[in-house]
Amino acid sequence: MIPPAKPTERPTMKRTIRTALASIILGLTGSLSAEEGEKPAPKTIKLWPEGKASIGAGEFENANATLTIFRPQEPNGTAIVICPGGGYGQVVGAEGAPIARWLNTQGIVGIVLNYRLPKGNPHRPLSDVRRALRMTRMRAADWNIKRNRIGVMGFSAGGHLAAMAATKFDLDARKTSDPIRQESSRPDFAILVYPVITMGPGTHGGSRNNLLGPNPGEELIRLYSNELQVTAKTPPTFLTHAADDRPVPPRNSEKFHQALSAKKVPAKYLPLASGGHGLNGYQGPMWDAWQTQSMQWLTALAAASK
Repeated sequence: MIPPAKPTERPTMKRTIRTALASIILGLTGSLSAEEGEKPAPKTIKLWPEGKASIGAGEFENANATLTIFRPQEPNGTAIVICPGGGYGQVVGAEGAPIARWLNTQGIVGIVLNYRLPKGNPHRPLSDVRRALRMTRMRAADWNIKRNRIGVMGFSAGGHLAAMAATKFDLDARKTSDPIRQESSRPDFAILVYPVITMGPGTHGGSRNNLLGPNPGEELIRLYSNELQVTAKTPPTFLTHAADDRPVPPRNSEKFHQALSAKKVPAKYLPLASGGHGLNGYQGPMWDAWQTQSMQWLTALAAASK
């Protein structure tokens, strides 16, 4: 949201070795399991455990981001990396943990990404969401996740970040000693809720300023306008937006949906009659509608892939 003003696939031996290496890198002493019959407690881990976070072009900074893993008592094998909004100036808590807990009721592992703010460098949050998806794939066996059912969900500016994950992914990076980077960062699906999509006309000005700086050139605007980055490899996407959203006009979702349709990517757009930005404070019939229909869409998507 825009802030006010201001069981599991059986792993191969190679994958098992990678997971063990990743555990060392992550500084984890065990999986996030709990006693049988108990719901595991949320666990927060560092995304860049060495404190060297990518800022693009092979450069790093002394910074970090975190993942908080919320696991359901009865997992169905699906996981979703959640990107809260906040205009790229903050990370809104209400679009993080409460969403993960709701996903848990659907049998889905909810993974909240507390990403770095861009401060004019879009590689900061983009590197974080790519790393989050790779790390989730690496830890799939530990977290009761199927490697081909890992998606991304984003709200507002977090929706822009999730859309970047869906259009600017790396399938692999085999020429590296980092086992996490050997994993694909492509999400298997995306769910975008009142997302910022474009950096051109109709964008949210604050999000663009925070992401690209106060005077981005046309090339930079085009590169980070997600509707212009859709390809046939973009994953299936569900979008929803209120007709009366003023900070982030629904044209954002409409543009992305049109681009997906043009590339024949499976997609659904749910227009909502009202609710504004944030859908009446995350409650009411419009909020319930996107939650119900996104889960129905996801169930149908999983069935079609079998």
